[in-house]
Amino acid sequence: MAKIISSQMTYPESDGKPIAENTLQFQWIVTLQGNLDALFLKESLVFVAGDLLWYPVEGNNRIAEAPDVMVALGRPKGHRGSYLQWQEGNVAPQVVFEVLSPSNRTAELLNKFQFYGRYGVEEYYLLDPFRCTLDGWLRKGSDLEAIESMNGWISPRLNIRFEVTENEINIYKPDSSRFLTHLELHEQEAKERRLANSERERADNERERADNERERADSERQRADSERERVDRLAARLRELGENLDD
Repeated sequence: MAKIISSQMTYPESDGKPIAENTLQFQWIVTLQGNLDALFLKESLVFVAGDLLWYPVEGNNRIAEAPDVMVALGRPKGHRGSYLQWQEGNVAPQVVFEVLSPSNRTAELLNKFQFYGRYGVEEYYLLDPFRCTLDGWLRKGSDLEAIESMNGWISPRLNIRFEVTENEINIYKPDSSRFLTHLELHEQEAKERRLANSERERADNERERADNERERADSERQRADSERERVDRLAARLRELGENLDD
């Protein structure tokens, strides 16, 4: 287990727990982390992490939590073994996501909620991909208060929009593009490549058709020029023979 030593105290970089307990939970964690990272790709002071231990209190390595996904605005990008808040300008992650699995217990969820409420999280989202539910809380003063409805909710910090129905949960970026899984991104890129190739083929065919048209026109001009030359030669020959071409 890797550790960070700070002020003569070690801060473990792993809590020994798996990132996820099933493929659906893992897919959602990766999708959230990847899309949020991409959303802030050009923002140098936005740090996005998945399953990273966050230590909010210097000198106490027993107070820690590893959000499934967290966003710390105002903190630089870069790799970390853990998030030591006192080394991060004392900036707590403002937005946290947890993705549920069937084995999650009420006591565990309550402990997480109390931790995030106590240590400064501004937006907390709890996503259950199995029941297709999404709950959210927004900080009001010193408390996290429940968001009445997540369907159509726009995150104040991230400016992303949530849509929740009985059958699915979708998240949209500010440009209205949907958060996509890695597989969906791959399929989209493949589709765009096929479309681009088709467009290139169409453009090539158009250029070839235009070239053929130019060649045909050039041939027609050459034929007309040759015909005029033949007529001119014939007229000149007749004049030589004394024919009156005006009669």
